[in-house]
Amino acid sequence: MRMNQKITLLLVAAGFTLGGCELMQPQGEDPVLVKLEALERRMQALERVVQNQSLANLTQDVAAAQRQGDELQGRLETLEYNTNTTADRQRQLYVDLDARIQQLEASVKAGSPTDSNATVPGQLPMPSGSDRDNYQAAFELLKEQKYDAAADGFRQFLVSFPDSELADNAQYWFAESHYVTQKFKKALKEFEIVLAKYPGSRKTPDALLKIGYCNYELKQWEASRTALKRVQVEFPETTAARLAGQRLKRMEEEGV
Repeated sequence: MRMNQKITLLLVAAGFTLGGCELMQPQGEDPVLVKLEALERRMQALERVVQNQSLANLTQDVAAAQRQGDELQGRLETLEYNTNTTADRQRQLYVDLDARIQQLEASVKAGSPTDSNATVPGQLPMPSGSDRDNYQAAFELLKEQKYDAAADGFRQFLVSFPDSELADNAQYWFAESHYVTQKFKKALKEFEIVLAKYPGSRKTPDALLKIGYCNYELKQWEASRTALKRVQVEFPETTAARLAGQRLKRMEEEGV
């Protein structure tokens, strides 16, 4: 009986010992789990770094795009300013010239001055000069209100220098020399030559405008209206188009 009790006590003691060993080893200290948790933490850290780096790159890209946009906007504004300035200068030059022509017309109606320096018909203003010299001489005669002399000069210029790069301008001012002296039929014919002979000339919109003016003076209302509307359609955003619009409005107010 005593032997059985001893065996029982030994078994109980062994059980407590084994149980104590199991209790002494924490479950969280599993090496595999520790390594997995460490790897997870490192992965999360790397993901945060990558995300932060991607955000930084994206921010830099956006900033660069904004800088490029600001630069392009600045260039565009400069271009628009230069374009508007050039257009304003051209409009002002045209308005000044048109005002001078109107003054010439008024002086003609009041009685043009005697031309004491008129050129001889059929002779160049500067017989020994170049095409540019003769063109400038004829133009100076026009500015000095020496209309007959200017007409002779431009007419002879066109005969002597038909292939000059100034021929289209000379034809236009030849027609203008008749317009300012109220020879509207003659002027109309010469302005029409500008369109027919020099279709690519820079004087085309001005010549077309003056065709409208000549027809207006000749009371050929429909022809005048057609020419003026052509200026607006074919050469919009030009001073000639603006002046054409003013004359059309005038015609509407006059009921013609």
